[in-house]
Amino acid sequence: SVPTEDNKLAQLVKDKWSTFEDTESSSELKVTIRTLRKTNLLGELENYKEEEIWQEIERQKQGQEEKTAPKSDIKKPEWELFTNKPRFKNDYLEFEIIEPPKDYQDYIEKIVLVEKLRVVRALIGFTRIEPPYDDLEEKERGEWSPISNKKPEWVPASDTKGEGIFIQFREDALKEWEDRILPSQYYEDIKLAHNQWRQERGLEVEIGFPGLRYMLLHSFSHALMRQFSIECGYSAASLAERIYSSSRDLKNYEGDCMGGVLIYTAAPDSEGTLGGLVSLGQGLTDQINKALEQMRLCSSDPLCSEHSPREGMVSLHVAACHACLFSPETSCEKGNRYLDRSLLMPNLKHLDLAFFGKN
Repeated sequence: SVPTEDNKLAQLVKDKWSTFEDTESSSELKVTIRTLRKTNLLGELENYKEEEIWQEIERQKQGQEEKTAPKSDIKKPEWELFTNKPRFKNDYLEFEIIEPPKDYQDYIEKIVLVEKLRVVRALIGFTRIEPPYDDLEEKERGEWSPISNKKPEWVPASDTKGEGIFIQFREDALKEWEDRILPSQYYEDIKLAHNQWRQERGLEVEIGFPGLRYMLLHSFSHALMRQFSIECGYSAASLAERIYSSSRDLKNYEGDCMGGVLIYTAAPDSEGTLGGLVSLGQGLTDQINKALEQMRLCSSDPLCSEHSPREGMVSLHVAACHACLFSPETSCEKGNRYLDRSLLMPNLKHLDLAFFGKN
């Protein structure tokens, strides 16, 4: 849950919209504000006059009737917020940017310590085979089964608080790696496996491939989540990822490319705000070193490193298994697909694909 309004008052009103939406007059607003003040729930709205708040409520009520086209990539505003502001703080989100680890300044642009974040999940339908990932276009999301026979007036939802670490990679390093790896048989094999996997399940082919940049960021995220779960005290199932990836070779490219990962935790109790995850951001060099070193070898090698997605049963992972890269499916945004540790570090089969090969 990230701010969507440049106007701070507009965002504050939107955050408490469930309280203000039924307010019909400025006199009713005075009563509402008095109640919020007594219960210490007014927050930063205390800094604004009642007339200003009422004008903003009226503006937003008028805006509710205006139909706007949905954004093609809902992650873009989150990416712009994390990468363009040195620090931010409101009732739901708080973060600050710190310098990247010295040993990884050639690869990482910046680290963002997210001390507070809000995660809202709503159940709006069911799918099978292909989940409706939010980075896909509408036609790629498949058919939904509704949760009721008629359009529901409300849906089950959860509102949780947590913390996280956002890592932005250097665009020049990602571009240099892509130029080296894209014109290769490896890339063609991955795309063919993707198309064949969709064809076998009766899905439209030639769409939905996230790209090699996504595979790199996704593999890095899983490696770091496994390391974090050892160090920070959270269980592996308590951590989750959000991948920000777009590049010029993909059709979802709009403006600047994205290349980053957010590893976070959110829980309905106090566990999500203990600070154990953010504290690891101050000494990230050691965590990345350990995570990458574990990617060189797997206890299932050589079978794991020599796995091909097109041999036998078609799969959407390469050098990855439960012993090295797989995470609980509640933690992974792609269902443990599009993973390959050989994109991170050299292994027994591939020596020339690694992004961190120079380390």
